[in-house]
Amino acid sequence: MSAGAPEADSRLFPARPFVGASIAVIRGDRVLLAARANEPMRGVWTLPGGLVEAGESLAEAALRELSEEVGLPAEVVGVLSPTEIIVRDETGRARHHYVVHPHAALWCGGEPVAGPEALGTRWATLPEVATLQTTPGLADTLREAFARVALHAGEATA
Repeated sequence: MSAGAPEADSRLFPARPFVGASIAVIRGDRVLLAARANEPMRGVWTLPGGLVEAGESLAEAALRELSEEVGLPAEVVGVLSPTEIIVRDETGRARHHYVVHPHAALWCGGEPVAGPEALGTRWATLPEVATLQTTPGLADTLREAFARVALHAGEATA
């Protein structure tokens, strides 16, 4: 690529990973999940999220994606461990590669309404999540999110 040439934005067989942000909205003992409307992994349950836009912080991206996908506000209380999603073709070449930075958040009210990027939404407990087809690493991310929200609640009462 020559200097000044526009960089390709293809999500299929990318030259480098795409950076995403997601958000685990906690409501009591439940977390908000959305079923993906787009490939890769259409129909799989995951956290609301998407690509970070230039000039946008990770938390801003997570909150924007939450609003776009399910129409809810939330209060971010912490950043969680990143997750890499790498989907390879039959030859081992990276067909998709995303590095997703999830956030723990508190529900601020309202009910989710699936937008064009979500086939559906649901509030689920951790045992319920274990029975669903989910994106890679989701169970670990959710355990970390619940722990971060509990820590935040402890800090708020101290």
